[in-house]
Amino acid sequence: MAVTEQALTLNWQRSAGCGELRPEHAGQEFVLMGWVNRTRDHGGLVFVDLRDRSGVVQVVFDPTVGAAVFRKAEQLRPEYVVAVRGRVRLRPPGTANPNLATGEVEVEAHDLLLLNSSKTPPLPVNENKEVDESVRLRYRYLDLRRPEGLRALRLRYEVTRAIRAFLDRHGFWEIETPMLTRSTPEGARDFLVPSRLHPGAFYALPQSPQLFKQLLMVAGVERYFQIARCFRDEDLRADRQPEFTQLDLEMSFVSRDEILALVEELVATVSAEVGVRLPRPFPRLSYAEAKQRFGSDKPDLRFALELKDVSPALAKTEFRVFREALVAGGRIIG
Repeated sequence: MAVTEQALTLNWQRSAGCGELRPEHAGQEFVLMGWVNRTRDHGGLVFVDLRDRSGVVQVVFDPTVGAAVFRKAEQLRPEYVVAVRGRVRLRPPGTANPNLATGEVEVEAHDLLLLNSSKTPPLPVNENKEVDESVRLRYRYLDLRRPEGLRALRLRYEVTRAIRAFLDRHGFWEIETPMLTRSTPEGARDFLVPSRLHPGAFYALPQSPQLFKQLLMVAGVERYFQIARCFRDEDLRADRQPEFTQLDLEMSFVSRDEILALVEELVATVSAEVGVRLPRPFPRLSYAEAKQRFGSDKPDLRFALELKDVSPALAKTEFRVFREALVAGGRIIG
């Protein structure tokens, strides 16, 4: 957020995030800066929910504290950007909001600075209402202000941070590989970038760092990882788009069981960091067992839809297809 020259002249300096205030801060004075999430005018008091990346806190404007500040607060509208100077106090008994991390406190404002006004937004920012996708993408900067957008960005950051911390503890080096490379045989078409220095020649964007991780292993790096961008010119799938990110890692001098154990620990550790506890050990199925039990080498174990042999129950069937299969020594499963 850019602080205006006026704010700097008046020596406004942000001293806390809106979502950081707790009961132990009662009695202390802070300068907060953020967006107006909601306003409520109760006649004698104006309540403003002030929002920044860290969360939301309730700010109270009381005319007995400052009449001029109160009149300015009456003009505030959603998405105005403001700076507030005030003292933290405990909310009156019975008015705490258990749905907010800051719900036990509020800020009694005695100074207010308008940093930027706002037109009425074309989509609701302070709640996750269903909005037409074309509107969301046109106003992406507003869409990302919404709780769900910020939550997704934070989750991605926390996952990548946890991955890096885990692999660092296990002796991996994070190594960046080139984006502009030569085409290699892969499963999809390449995205091409024309070379300015060599007319008629093209670079290919990597579909995965396959070539480079092989080079690194041969060079003796031993343990490498990369949170890599991959580019594949192919039709959209449920779990893939033309540009995506994958965790890529390689290990030398290890067995299959060591690799499986490390990846299991990685997935469990990273999931726990973001609040998801996974039961361990993970089940391990051979290819033959997976095909026999589920008819697929990538079964979804969340559903108990295993294949069952119903041949004995259909031993005397008159249905020709089943009867011929059984006579030929086959089984009927479903």
